[in-house]
Amino acid sequence: MKKNKQKVTVGFISLGCPKNSVDSERMLAEIAQAGFFITAAPDTADVVVINTCGFIAPAKAESLETIRHTLEHKLSGAVKKVIVAGCLPEREGEQLFNQVDGIDAVVGLGQRDNIAGIIKKTLSHEHPAAYLNQPPQTIPDDRTRLLITPGHWAYLRISEGCNHRCSFCTIPAIRGRFRSKPPELVLSEADELVSSGVVELNIIAQDCTSYGRDLKIKNSLAALISELEKITGLSWIRLMYLYPTEIDDKLIDTIAESEKIVHYLDIPIQHVNNTILKAMRRPDSKDQLKRLIEKLRGAMPDIILRTTLIVGFPGESDQQFAELLDFIKWAEFDALGGFKFYAESGTPAAQMPGQVSEKVKKQRLEELMLTQQKIAFTKNKNKIGSQLTCLVDAVDSENEGRGRFYGQAPDIDSICIIKKCSAEPGEFINTKVIATKDYDLLVEQI
Repeated sequence: MKKNKQKVTVGFISLGCPKNSVDSERMLAEIAQAGFFITAAPDTADVVVINTCGFIAPAKAESLETIRHTLEHKLSGAVKKVIVAGCLPEREGEQLFNQVDGIDAVVGLGQRDNIAGIIKKTLSHEHPAAYLNQPPQTIPDDRTRLLITPGHWAYLRISEGCNHRCSFCTIPAIRGRFRSKPPELVLSEADELVSSGVVELNIIAQDCTSYGRDLKIKNSLAALISELEKITGLSWIRLMYLYPTEIDDKLIDTIAESEKIVHYLDIPIQHVNNTILKAMRRPDSKDQLKRLIEKLRGAMPDIILRTTLIVGFPGESDQQFAELLDFIKWAEFDALGGFKFYAESGTPAAQMPGQVSEKVKKQRLEELMLTQQKIAFTKNKNKIGSQLTCLVDAVDSENEGRGRFYGQAPDIDSICIIKKCSAEPGEFINTKVIATKDYDLLVEQI
């Protein structure tokens, strides 16, 4: 009697941004369809695939640390092969073999959908191999994914790459030029996700507001989300990564009038001082940003605004930083991500004069985040007593739930802690805010 051939186990580690998560989900689907067994214990898998991030120095450091940790298990014999995929191979190429000894294969973005075949080759080859090419000139098809998010929400990528040339950013070099996913492909993927149980779609791209420009579609983002609204079973549509200068009246009106597009916008502005913005190669101005915020709040008084800022950009003076703080106090963003400037190799900003010391950057980031903390805590306290519709994300054995109202994006924002939750993940419930816990809201089901 023949013994059944034991399946090869594959461990998968996904690092980085939501765009990377979508790539990971596509690779996981390819791996599963090829007949491999995906294990939740990557430290003892036959093959470990690490989908890396290489956007800024801390992300690169995290990726390298994860690779080295996994290679320790390879040295002990618990893991046989280690494959490094994604943005770090795209940025570093075959130099990764020199940076970390023991990697069996490096896989660029253009080889994402060939991951199952690459695993088979890696298992049969003794010598390391590189699977690299230029970033693809077309956008990959993201349909058929094995979700790593909870089954009731997912990311929906509508474009890839970026044509903006911000002086601090590595994305165009890693992900290539901007290219939109055809609307029929976006809608097909959305239908597939909703049919599988997804009730919330989070729209992502390097720049959502440029969607459709290369396809010569007028008001393309507004038109796309209007079509997404028609999908039965879809409750929330959330827009992430909006370039401020591209947010026009048509888009604002579409969001304001929608019953499914939540009144939440993620608008990374990076800075507000005009001199710094010019050095960053951003087309915005402080006055334009102020008018945009006023217009958004005028059209949607309940809108939740999130932004991202960089402190310590080359040449940033104390006065320019103080101007940024004053703007934050005026704008009162609901959520804010702050980053120190990193002089990334290959970017113009890395060579600019007036590089700010690490000590000053650290001090400014701390002051920025403490300023935002006061704003966020005050906004939270003002919500006590109000009623919110929450989407339940998880419920523990003590019946304490974790959920979000429309103003909380998954993974990056605060949450609602639901006392005595009787609902299941993926259900919407009515709640009342009874207290706050730092950035989170404590709510009870009503």
